This record gives sequence, structure tokens and C-alpha cells, in this order.
Amino acid sequence: MLRFQALGRLTVTNDLGDCTPTAPMARRVLAQLLLCSNNIVMLDAIIDELWGDKPPKSAVPTAQTYIYQLRRQFEPWVPEGTVEQVLATCGTGYMLRVDPDQLDLAAFLRLSKQGRTALAAGDPAAAARLLRQALDLWSGPALADVTAGPSIQAHVVHLTEQRAHTVELRIQADAMLGRHRELVGELKAMLLTHPLNEWYHAQLIKALASSGRRNESLVAYQHLRRTLSAELGLEPSGVLRELHQEVLAGRDSWSDWGVSGRPLAEQLTR
Repeated sequence: MLRFQALGRLTVTNDLGDCTPTAPMARRVLAQLLLCSNNIVMLDAIIDELWGDKPPKSAVPTAQTYIYQLRRQFEPWVPEGTVEQVLATCGTGYMLRVDPDQLDLAAFLRLSKQGRTALAAGDPAAAARLLRQALDLWSGPALADVTAGPSIQAHVVHLTEQRAHTVELRIQADAMLGRHRELVGELKAMLLTHPLNEWYHAQLIKALASSGRRNESLVAYQHLRRTLSAELGLEPSGVLRELHQEVLAGRDSWSDWGVSGRPLAEQLTR
């Protein structure tokens, strides 16, 4: 059975090992088909992805050649005589038929949805487990080794946002389970690459305070305040200022807040 990975380097494997296409343009076509798996991708969309608004005169037969190359690559690893059903011609477009267990992207979306549902249902333990499983499917940026045209790039941006939101929900689930000490180091590391992300700062302030490190929590707020002022000329948001007052007063009324600083039920329905 063929297995496809898009959450990192683009790879195709079978029961005997790797069978990933090596030709760059064929890989781009495969990436586009995988991102739209089980849906028709029109030939015009493939041409636009590969060449933009300056396609060569031979664009149509050349794109068709890449489809032919992919079929030849897959043919030994699908049931005999079915390759044109797996990578089907549909009018003036093509569809790559992939079962959910063949594609890491499909598994990520399924597990993320299940995790969100569990969190909304008040089961942070199940949510943390499912969301962690979803995130473990990533080995790097989506399609990290594929040159992206407009269609692929749009999908990659969307996937990156979905990954970031899944991380937020997993952090929230862990916090609800009282894993504050474990979160401190992770959040500090994340802030090294996202120094202006107020949500991460808020979670670090909460995690420190909940770990009995109130002084460090207050220092973290002042660090955020200085960073925002120096970089953007801004003060922390009202949610962060309110959180600061909660820490100063020694209260922890944030314990039922959602990932955006609003109550959990409201956040999950946004």
C-alpha cells in the first residue's frame, strides 16, 4: 500500500521502502494532488501552479507527462490495473484517491478535530492525547522540500495556522491537567521564535504563577511590556493587563480561560 507524507518532506513509501518521485516538477504536481486529495484538480490549476501566468506553449502535454510519470511510479504498488483509478482522469482534471490512513495530513486533521471535540466536552486528558498524536505527525514545515507556487503556498499557510492552533489547544489541555511546570520550558522556547506572540506570553505567565513562581511570572509580564513597547510602541492587551493584576493579587481565576483569554466555551465556538 502506498503511504504519503506531506507534513514535513514530501515522501511516498510502500511496504518495501521509499518510492518518492525525484523529478521536481512531478513532485509539485503530486503535492498539489495530495493537498486536494479525493477532489478534482483541474489541468488549468496544475499549469498555473507550475508556471504561473507565463506557461510554455507545451504546458498541456508537459503537465500530462507529469501525470503519466506519477502513474508509472505508483503502478507497481497498487492492485493490477487500478493505477488509473488511483490517479484518475476526470474530464479536464485529475483526482488522486487516497484513503485516510494513507495520508498523514488526513490523520492530522482527523486527530485535531477529535482533540477539539474532547476539549469542548470537558475531557482535557483525551484532548491532550489526541492533539499530541496530531502534532507528532509533523516532522517539519509542510512540504518543506517542494517548491511552492500559489496553490501549494496557500495550502501550506493554512496548514501552518492549523498546526499553530492545535499547539495552542494542546497547551490549554495540559494546563487544565495541571502540567504547569512541564509547560514553562516549552513556552520559553516558543517565545524565542515568537517574541511578540501575546498568547504564548500569557500562557507562560500563567504557568509560572501556577507553579509557585510568582516573582518570575511578574518578571515575564514586565519583559513582555518592554518588548512590545520597544518593537511596536504598544502596551500589552487588556487581557494581559488583567492577568497581571490577577498574579499581583495572588489569584488564579484564569484557570477556566480559553486559549485566547476568553472562557473556554466561547473560545471553542469562535
